[in-house]
Amino acid sequence: LPRKFLRQGLVDSLRIHVTGGTGGSGLPNYGGIGGAGGNVYLVPKEKITLRNVKYKLEGLKLKAGTGSDSSKKGLIGTPGTDLNIKVPIGITVYDQNRIKLGNLFIIVCENVGTVNSKDTKLLVAKGGTGGCERTGFCSLKGESRTIVLDLQLIADVGLIGFPNAGKSTFLNVISNAKSKIADYPFADLPGLIEGASLNKGMGHTFLKHIERTKLLLFIVDIQGCQLSIKHKHKSCLETVLLLNKEIELYNSDLLDRPTMIIVNKMDTNGASEIYGEIEQKLSNLSEFFSEFDESIQPKKVLQFDDIIPTSLILKNTNEIQEIKKKIRYIIDKYEEEKISTQMDSDEDRLRTKLKQQLQQYAPTFV
Repeated sequence: LPRKFLRQGLVDSLRIHVTGGTGGSGLPNYGGIGGAGGNVYLVPKEKITLRNVKYKLEGLKLKAGTGSDSSKKGLIGTPGTDLNIKVPIGITVYDQNRIKLGNLFIIVCENVGTVNSKDTKLLVAKGGTGGCERTGFCSLKGESRTIVLDLQLIADVGLIGFPNAGKSTFLNVISNAKSKIADYPFADLPGLIEGASLNKGMGHTFLKHIERTKLLLFIVDIQGCQLSIKHKHKSCLETVLLLNKEIELYNSDLLDRPTMIIVNKMDTNGASEIYGEIEQKLSNLSEFFSEFDESIQPKKVLQFDDIIPTSLILKNTNEIQEIKKKIRYIIDKYEEEKISTQMDSDEDRLRTKLKQQLQQYAPTFV
């Protein structure tokens, strides 16, 4: 998709202002306590997008209900109504300074975190205290703050590559998606630019979406790439190393995930000869990366789980099915290893706990 359309069609960040409800007034003559103001919560919900949230909240005043005043008929005022704002699962919430504070499982008014489960909710603005002896029976205003809802797409596979490498073509041939394909550089899934890790172009806006993926799938052009007339042409191997470095500079932990690479456009002139020269180097990047310019040398070098040379534009059914099977196999393999490691860890913790209980409660023989 052209970048202009992408910006219109995908909303992955939304800034909103929320205010907790004002507390109710107390009744000093009778020691009456005003009702607390309502809280503002973010409630994760399936099958909605930030775009839906944006249009639904547009023009609305996002404030929780006011607590009722204390009266002779009711010395303890009724709390204000909470405001529950429905948001997509998987968003990260920042304060107005773009600083992430705390996490979802420590829910106090100062904390902003991540909304990952549909069975919980996140407090983002606390209601004011109702009038009581401590406040001189005066009501207090609720917390008021600007927050940023930041969406990181949740997917099994993250496609990574520079413009024109074949990412949209790949998406089209393995699914029913109809991505527009053209011969100009465009940000489809999206295409990175050199310096993306420094937030050039829309670097961080794009890179953040690979953080929740299980597998990183690199797609490169066997002929290499030239991002613009201002940049030198880079060979296929240089392109791989540059992508490696951009990901490393953004978040080096991402390089620990399973990775695959598709070397695309094998139908072009001289492609077979080029691939024959670089095949061994692609399989062992760590042994050969020092041959290249220092500016593109990563400290943490990728080790691909699989390397697939192909020409996606030819839509070879057998090759496409084979790619799907390999993706499925690698994801399943690493998930099984992850579960096995977790089970071993749980068993170790249980064994340690039992030993501690035996030492504490077991009979002592003298």
